[in-house]
Amino acid sequence: MTLDANRPDLVIGLVGTGAMGRGIAQIAAASGCAVVLVDSRDGAAAEARDYVVKMLSRLAEKGKLTAEALSAATQGLRVGSGMADLAACHVVVEAIVENLEVKRDLMRELEAIVSDDCIIASNTSSLSVTAIAAACRRPDRVAGFHFFNPVPLMKVVEVIDGVMTETWVAEALTVLARRMGHNPVKAQDTPGFIVNHAGRGYGTEALKLVGEGVADIATVDRILKGAAGFRMGPFELLDLTALDVSHPVMESIYDQYYQEPRYRPSPITRNRLAAGLLGRKTGRGFYVYEGDKAVAPPPPPVPDSRPDSVWVAPGDGWAAVATLAARLGATVEAGERPSKGALCVVAPLGEDCTSAAIRLGLDPRRTVAVDPLFGLDSHRTVMTNPLTGPAMRDAAHGLFVSDGIPASVVRDSPGFVAQRVVAAIVNIGCDIAQQAIATPGDIDKAVTLGLGYPAGPLAWGDKVGPDRIVAVLQAMLALTGDPRYRVSPWLRRRAALGVSLLTGE
Repeated sequence: MTLDANRPDLVIGLVGTGAMGRGIAQIAAASGCAVVLVDSRDGAAAEARDYVVKMLSRLAEKGKLTAEALSAATQGLRVGSGMADLAACHVVVEAIVENLEVKRDLMRELEAIVSDDCIIASNTSSLSVTAIAAACRRPDRVAGFHFFNPVPLMKVVEVIDGVMTETWVAEALTVLARRMGHNPVKAQDTPGFIVNHAGRGYGTEALKLVGEGVADIATVDRILKGAAGFRMGPFELLDLTALDVSHPVMESIYDQYYQEPRYRPSPITRNRLAAGLLGRKTGRGFYVYEGDKAVAPPPPPVPDSRPDSVWVAPGDGWAAVATLAARLGATVEAGERPSKGALCVVAPLGEDCTSAAIRLGLDPRRTVAVDPLFGLDSHRTVMTNPLTGPAMRDAAHGLFVSDGIPASVVRDSPGFVAQRVVAAIVNIGCDIAQQAIATPGDIDKAVTLGLGYPAGPLAWGDKVGPDRIVAVLQAMLALTGDPRYRVSPWLRRRAALGVSLLTGE
């Protein structure tokens, strides 16, 4: 069996005309497909048609859709009077409530109406496609077709095989996704698929940093935006998605993977959810909002003090730190050991400031750490240890912001902030590849388009260096004993072989 998803007379049914259903209907109509809209609420399908026509008209006004295409799309949008109007559809996409039994009931109802060669696709974001399809007489023609909100702007869609899904079904949905102007990525039916699975590293590791008292919410966001290049900090992102959506997803994926430590949620979000601090939509989350604008606390004031001299410990990244300190006007000592009054600076990979100071035999009261892994041109992170003296802390802070580049001071943490968050993201991406949930290329495509990260996890690992990512994770595992930091076999082997995580070359 097969379906030509490029056929000019293709008819798509949309069941559920909320935000997701409307978005899918819009891109389907714009691609030349006829669309039948069905909703259980009276008047909802007609409202959705009016909305889609309005959006398409705006595209035409901006020159992004021709008058002919607008006319054809508008004429092809039809409001169904009931489920029976889906009988002639070649593909039916459901975008109803995320409830397994409700979706299963819909599947049974659809199978009594559509032809045997009609594809039935679910836009589920968190439920098992296999479990949904199990209610069907023909589970082989059921697949996941997971779009992201807002659909017209988020140009990626996950095509998910259930255990029984036949090859031609995913192939047809892949062609259909491209016809609608989206980038399809192929995924196996596992919790979180690709995007929501890969996204576990960012928010959960940031929450762990705050839970450990390493830094406050605003500081973590500043570092990950300024140093690592994320467009939104993890707490800004949690406020945008809203905790009543994001926290249940955290718990669901954690439980579906039988308490896999890499995906462990945080009590911080559970408590804030209970308090109703959901984010932007309630006006208060991790930040307070004035409209859509977050009112972030200002960074701490910059000290005026500077160190008399600086000694930088040899190691990975030390040269960049020493060069910067000299450029900022510090006297950088060249001896094998620091003088008695020098500020001692270490640049560890994965290690915390305490461990580095002890390993190197340095006076911890005069020792701070600086993170060089993501460069020192946009944001700098200074890490103290429990014995770092206030005068030395302030001198280091004052020095490293003296050229106007912002710097954040954090408490002792293996892997600073950016190192451990990016390492967690890369490690989870590698494990998705290890489990053959998706190809390396599709993993990176899904993450960059679906999450907006500066790079996909595998390409990012290649850029930083797989051996460095392994070093960060191993140091964190050794210092914390937490199995969330165990290295994925995919990552470990490729780092040992010196080959690319993304291409294997």
